[in-house]
Amino acid sequence: MKPIHVLAGAAALLASTALVHADDMAALEAAAKEEGMLTTIALPHSWCGYGDVIAGFKAKYPDIEVNELNPDAGSADELEAIRANVGNTGPQAPDVIDVGLSFGPQAKEEGLIQPYKVSTWDDIPDAVKDADGYWYGDYYGVMSFMVNKDLVMDTPKDWGDLLKSDYVGQVALAGDPRASNQAILAVLAAGMANGGAAGQEAGEKGLEYFKEMNANGNFVPVIGKAGTLAQGATPIVVMWDYNALAARDTLAGNPPVEVVVPETGVLAGVYVQAISAHAPHPNAAKLWMEYIYSDEGQNLWLKGYCHPARFNAMAEAGVVPQELIDALPPAEAYAKAYFPSLDEQGANKEAVTAGWDAVVGANVQ
Repeated sequence: MKPIHVLAGAAALLASTALVHADDMAALEAAAKEEGMLTTIALPHSWCGYGDVIAGFKAKYPDIEVNELNPDAGSADELEAIRANVGNTGPQAPDVIDVGLSFGPQAKEEGLIQPYKVSTWDDIPDAVKDADGYWYGDYYGVMSFMVNKDLVMDTPKDWGDLLKSDYVGQVALAGDPRASNQAILAVLAAGMANGGAAGQEAGEKGLEYFKEMNANGNFVPVIGKAGTLAQGATPIVVMWDYNALAARDTLAGNPPVEVVVPETGVLAGVYVQAISAHAPHPNAAKLWMEYIYSDEGQNLWLKGYCHPARFNAMAEAGVVPQELIDALPPAEAYAKAYFPSLDEQGANKEAVTAGWDAVVGANVQ
């Protein structure tokens, strides 16, 4: 492994694929502080504990301003933000992105991201990282149902339940399935629950499932979140378990919320981090990566109900607080979780984004 060297002054671009050593961290910190800013995008504070993660980074590096763009953007929007800001060194150009697994290879193929391997690189499972360091998994969760118990008396337990007449005008997705990774994978989960093999087949079966839900009048074409659930606009929202659990905590019983991992079609979704190839603040971006893949950063994911990428290695090293593990749903809820491959996710994504308008015909916004 080659050490990182400052090429010419503190703000010079540090070697992009080398692993950071202790004696190089000071140089990286100095270069990042000279840049003075980190621009993020699509990071709602309630998503996976990002509020605490951002606050932790600010506390550790108070000289670096965190400029947060469009917290409600989807993965496709993040890539478009890089494309739209090539050559722009202003505050609208993102330095880092957090996207669904299938968007990582797409961003690499388009030349939208640059390689960088964090110092804890070896702890990240090979299956969820690019061998050359262009993108790497940071956390995962499973698809779940968030239910407003003031309005939904009989809690749905599985995907088939959501088609029943009991739930007319009640079911929403947590994103636009033409752009949001969370929503795209919700369609995949529904298709798998209806007998489809992960990939194109499940994507197509998922589209048929939502077509039926829409025809039944159960589907609400509104992007569901804690606020719309509390207001009664979307009493049932299909979303990642960590988002649902965080929303439950935020709402604090008003209304009471139940979070259900369905009995079938239990789908795990991995999200990945990457640095923009056109990042105006590349060293701040690398320092951000070092922070979120440190023990501190990874435990903040767990505090936000996400399973961090380094969980196994950290658990073995005894650096995961037991109370964070105890706060998660029982381990058996995750036992049936299926991790779709990159090819399966890509085939599903293509089927869903291309077919949603024609098959389902609901303009989610």
